[in-house]
Amino acid sequence: MTNTRTTEQWQAADAAHFLHPFTDFKALAGKGSRIITSADNIYLWDSEGRKVLDAMSGLWCVNVGYGQRALVDAAARQMQELPFYNAFFQTATPPAIELAELLAEVTPPQFQHVFFSGSGSEGNDTVVRMVRRYWDLLGQPQRQVIISRHNAYHGSTMAGASLGGMAGMHAQGGLPIPGIVHIEQPYWWQHGRPHGLTRDEFGLVAARWLEDKILELGAEQVAAFIGEPVQGAGGVIIPPATYWPEIQRICDKYGVLVVSDEVICGFGRTGRWFGCETFGFRPDLMTFAKGVTSGYVPLGGVMVGDRVARALIDQGGEFNHGYTYSGHPVACAVALANIRLMQQLDLVAHVHDDVGPYLAQAYATLREHPLVGDAETCGLMGALLLLKDKAKGTPFPEAVDIGMVCRGHCFREGVIMRAVGERMIIAPPLVITRSQIDEMLALIRRCLDLTLADAQRHGWLA
Repeated sequence: MTNTRTTEQWQAADAAHFLHPFTDFKALAGKGSRIITSADNIYLWDSEGRKVLDAMSGLWCVNVGYGQRALVDAAARQMQELPFYNAFFQTATPPAIELAELLAEVTPPQFQHVFFSGSGSEGNDTVVRMVRRYWDLLGQPQRQVIISRHNAYHGSTMAGASLGGMAGMHAQGGLPIPGIVHIEQPYWWQHGRPHGLTRDEFGLVAARWLEDKILELGAEQVAAFIGEPVQGAGGVIIPPATYWPEIQRICDKYGVLVVSDEVICGFGRTGRWFGCETFGFRPDLMTFAKGVTSGYVPLGGVMVGDRVARALIDQGGEFNHGYTYSGHPVACAVALANIRLMQQLDLVAHVHDDVGPYLAQAYATLREHPLVGDAETCGLMGALLLLKDKAKGTPFPEAVDIGMVCRGHCFREGVIMRAVGERMIIAPPLVITRSQIDEMLALIRRCLDLTLADAQRHGWLA
């Protein structure tokens, strides 16, 4: 592949052949894609030579930043030695075994086993199969139902999208599949604040929606509850501190498995190795992907806690599930290099002790902006709530799509933020420095000012 084409030539070829994920194909063909050609540290460069600060870590994944030679070299060595072999036929490869050992070391103590997949979506498909297999082995095959949350994101395969609670995804393809139901999300601004509840009060109320659903369905029918520690693609919805401990209590009470989807929150994003550690709960299964390789190559999987692993192993019988690329040797070699680099750089402590608190302090100053109703962070994740009238908590009309207006300014001004409705979100690489946070915040303020000017000019604030 060469970068000898013009931007217009790349865009024409892209429109002619490449169907992008989560895209209005007709609209994109008319507009033309942004062509990203190179990257280093926390920055990208496009085909026009413009430098862009990547405040989304690619897609929540480039935790160690771009251009880390250790990861590139690990992939090259493994490609030369053994580019591929599968994990079927009672076979394993050294990188997969070593990575399984290392994952058992860095994850919470109940996890000593891993099932590898190629992505987080595949990992959550595995969760559905494994949870139901577990209850079959325990002689309770009727425990089929998995409870999730509205506005959750658990991937875009049939099972992953069903577990997720995105209405737009469910509207296409006849989703959700049977045996998956949803409760409301723990979004204080939407469900707690209007009723005068403190965040901690609301956390208990929101958690007890799970108990209500279990009792409605009958505990003997419920297999598991799945949730992201922080809902990422849903808009960085950070639950109150009281929420997850109460979820754990309820699941323990009814014998329901707890599944933590750590695809976004895992590998240092929240200031601990995994989000469940940040929020104080003890999952039975834990999905991971993205940050395990910092996105350099695809890899995902499920950490399997002792409770489930013992049933799968001790009961015997074949688990009829798997993927061609489970434990892919190149992906595992890159993941090993990535985790060791994180340990060498002490990135989790860097987030927890240094840049996470610094970002929280800096981000809070954005509440002073006329458009910002709320600004909150968790580790190196953050969200801004854009409101028409922050004093009254009045949102912009849906037709305005204020988040997309702001996102457009971000692209033009050289910073990548993501718009989720009225929420503007960030998740920068974990290697970011304090001075780079200052640079990022200056760009965000500039984009907020431009968005405010648009709102004033078009009369959206009237």
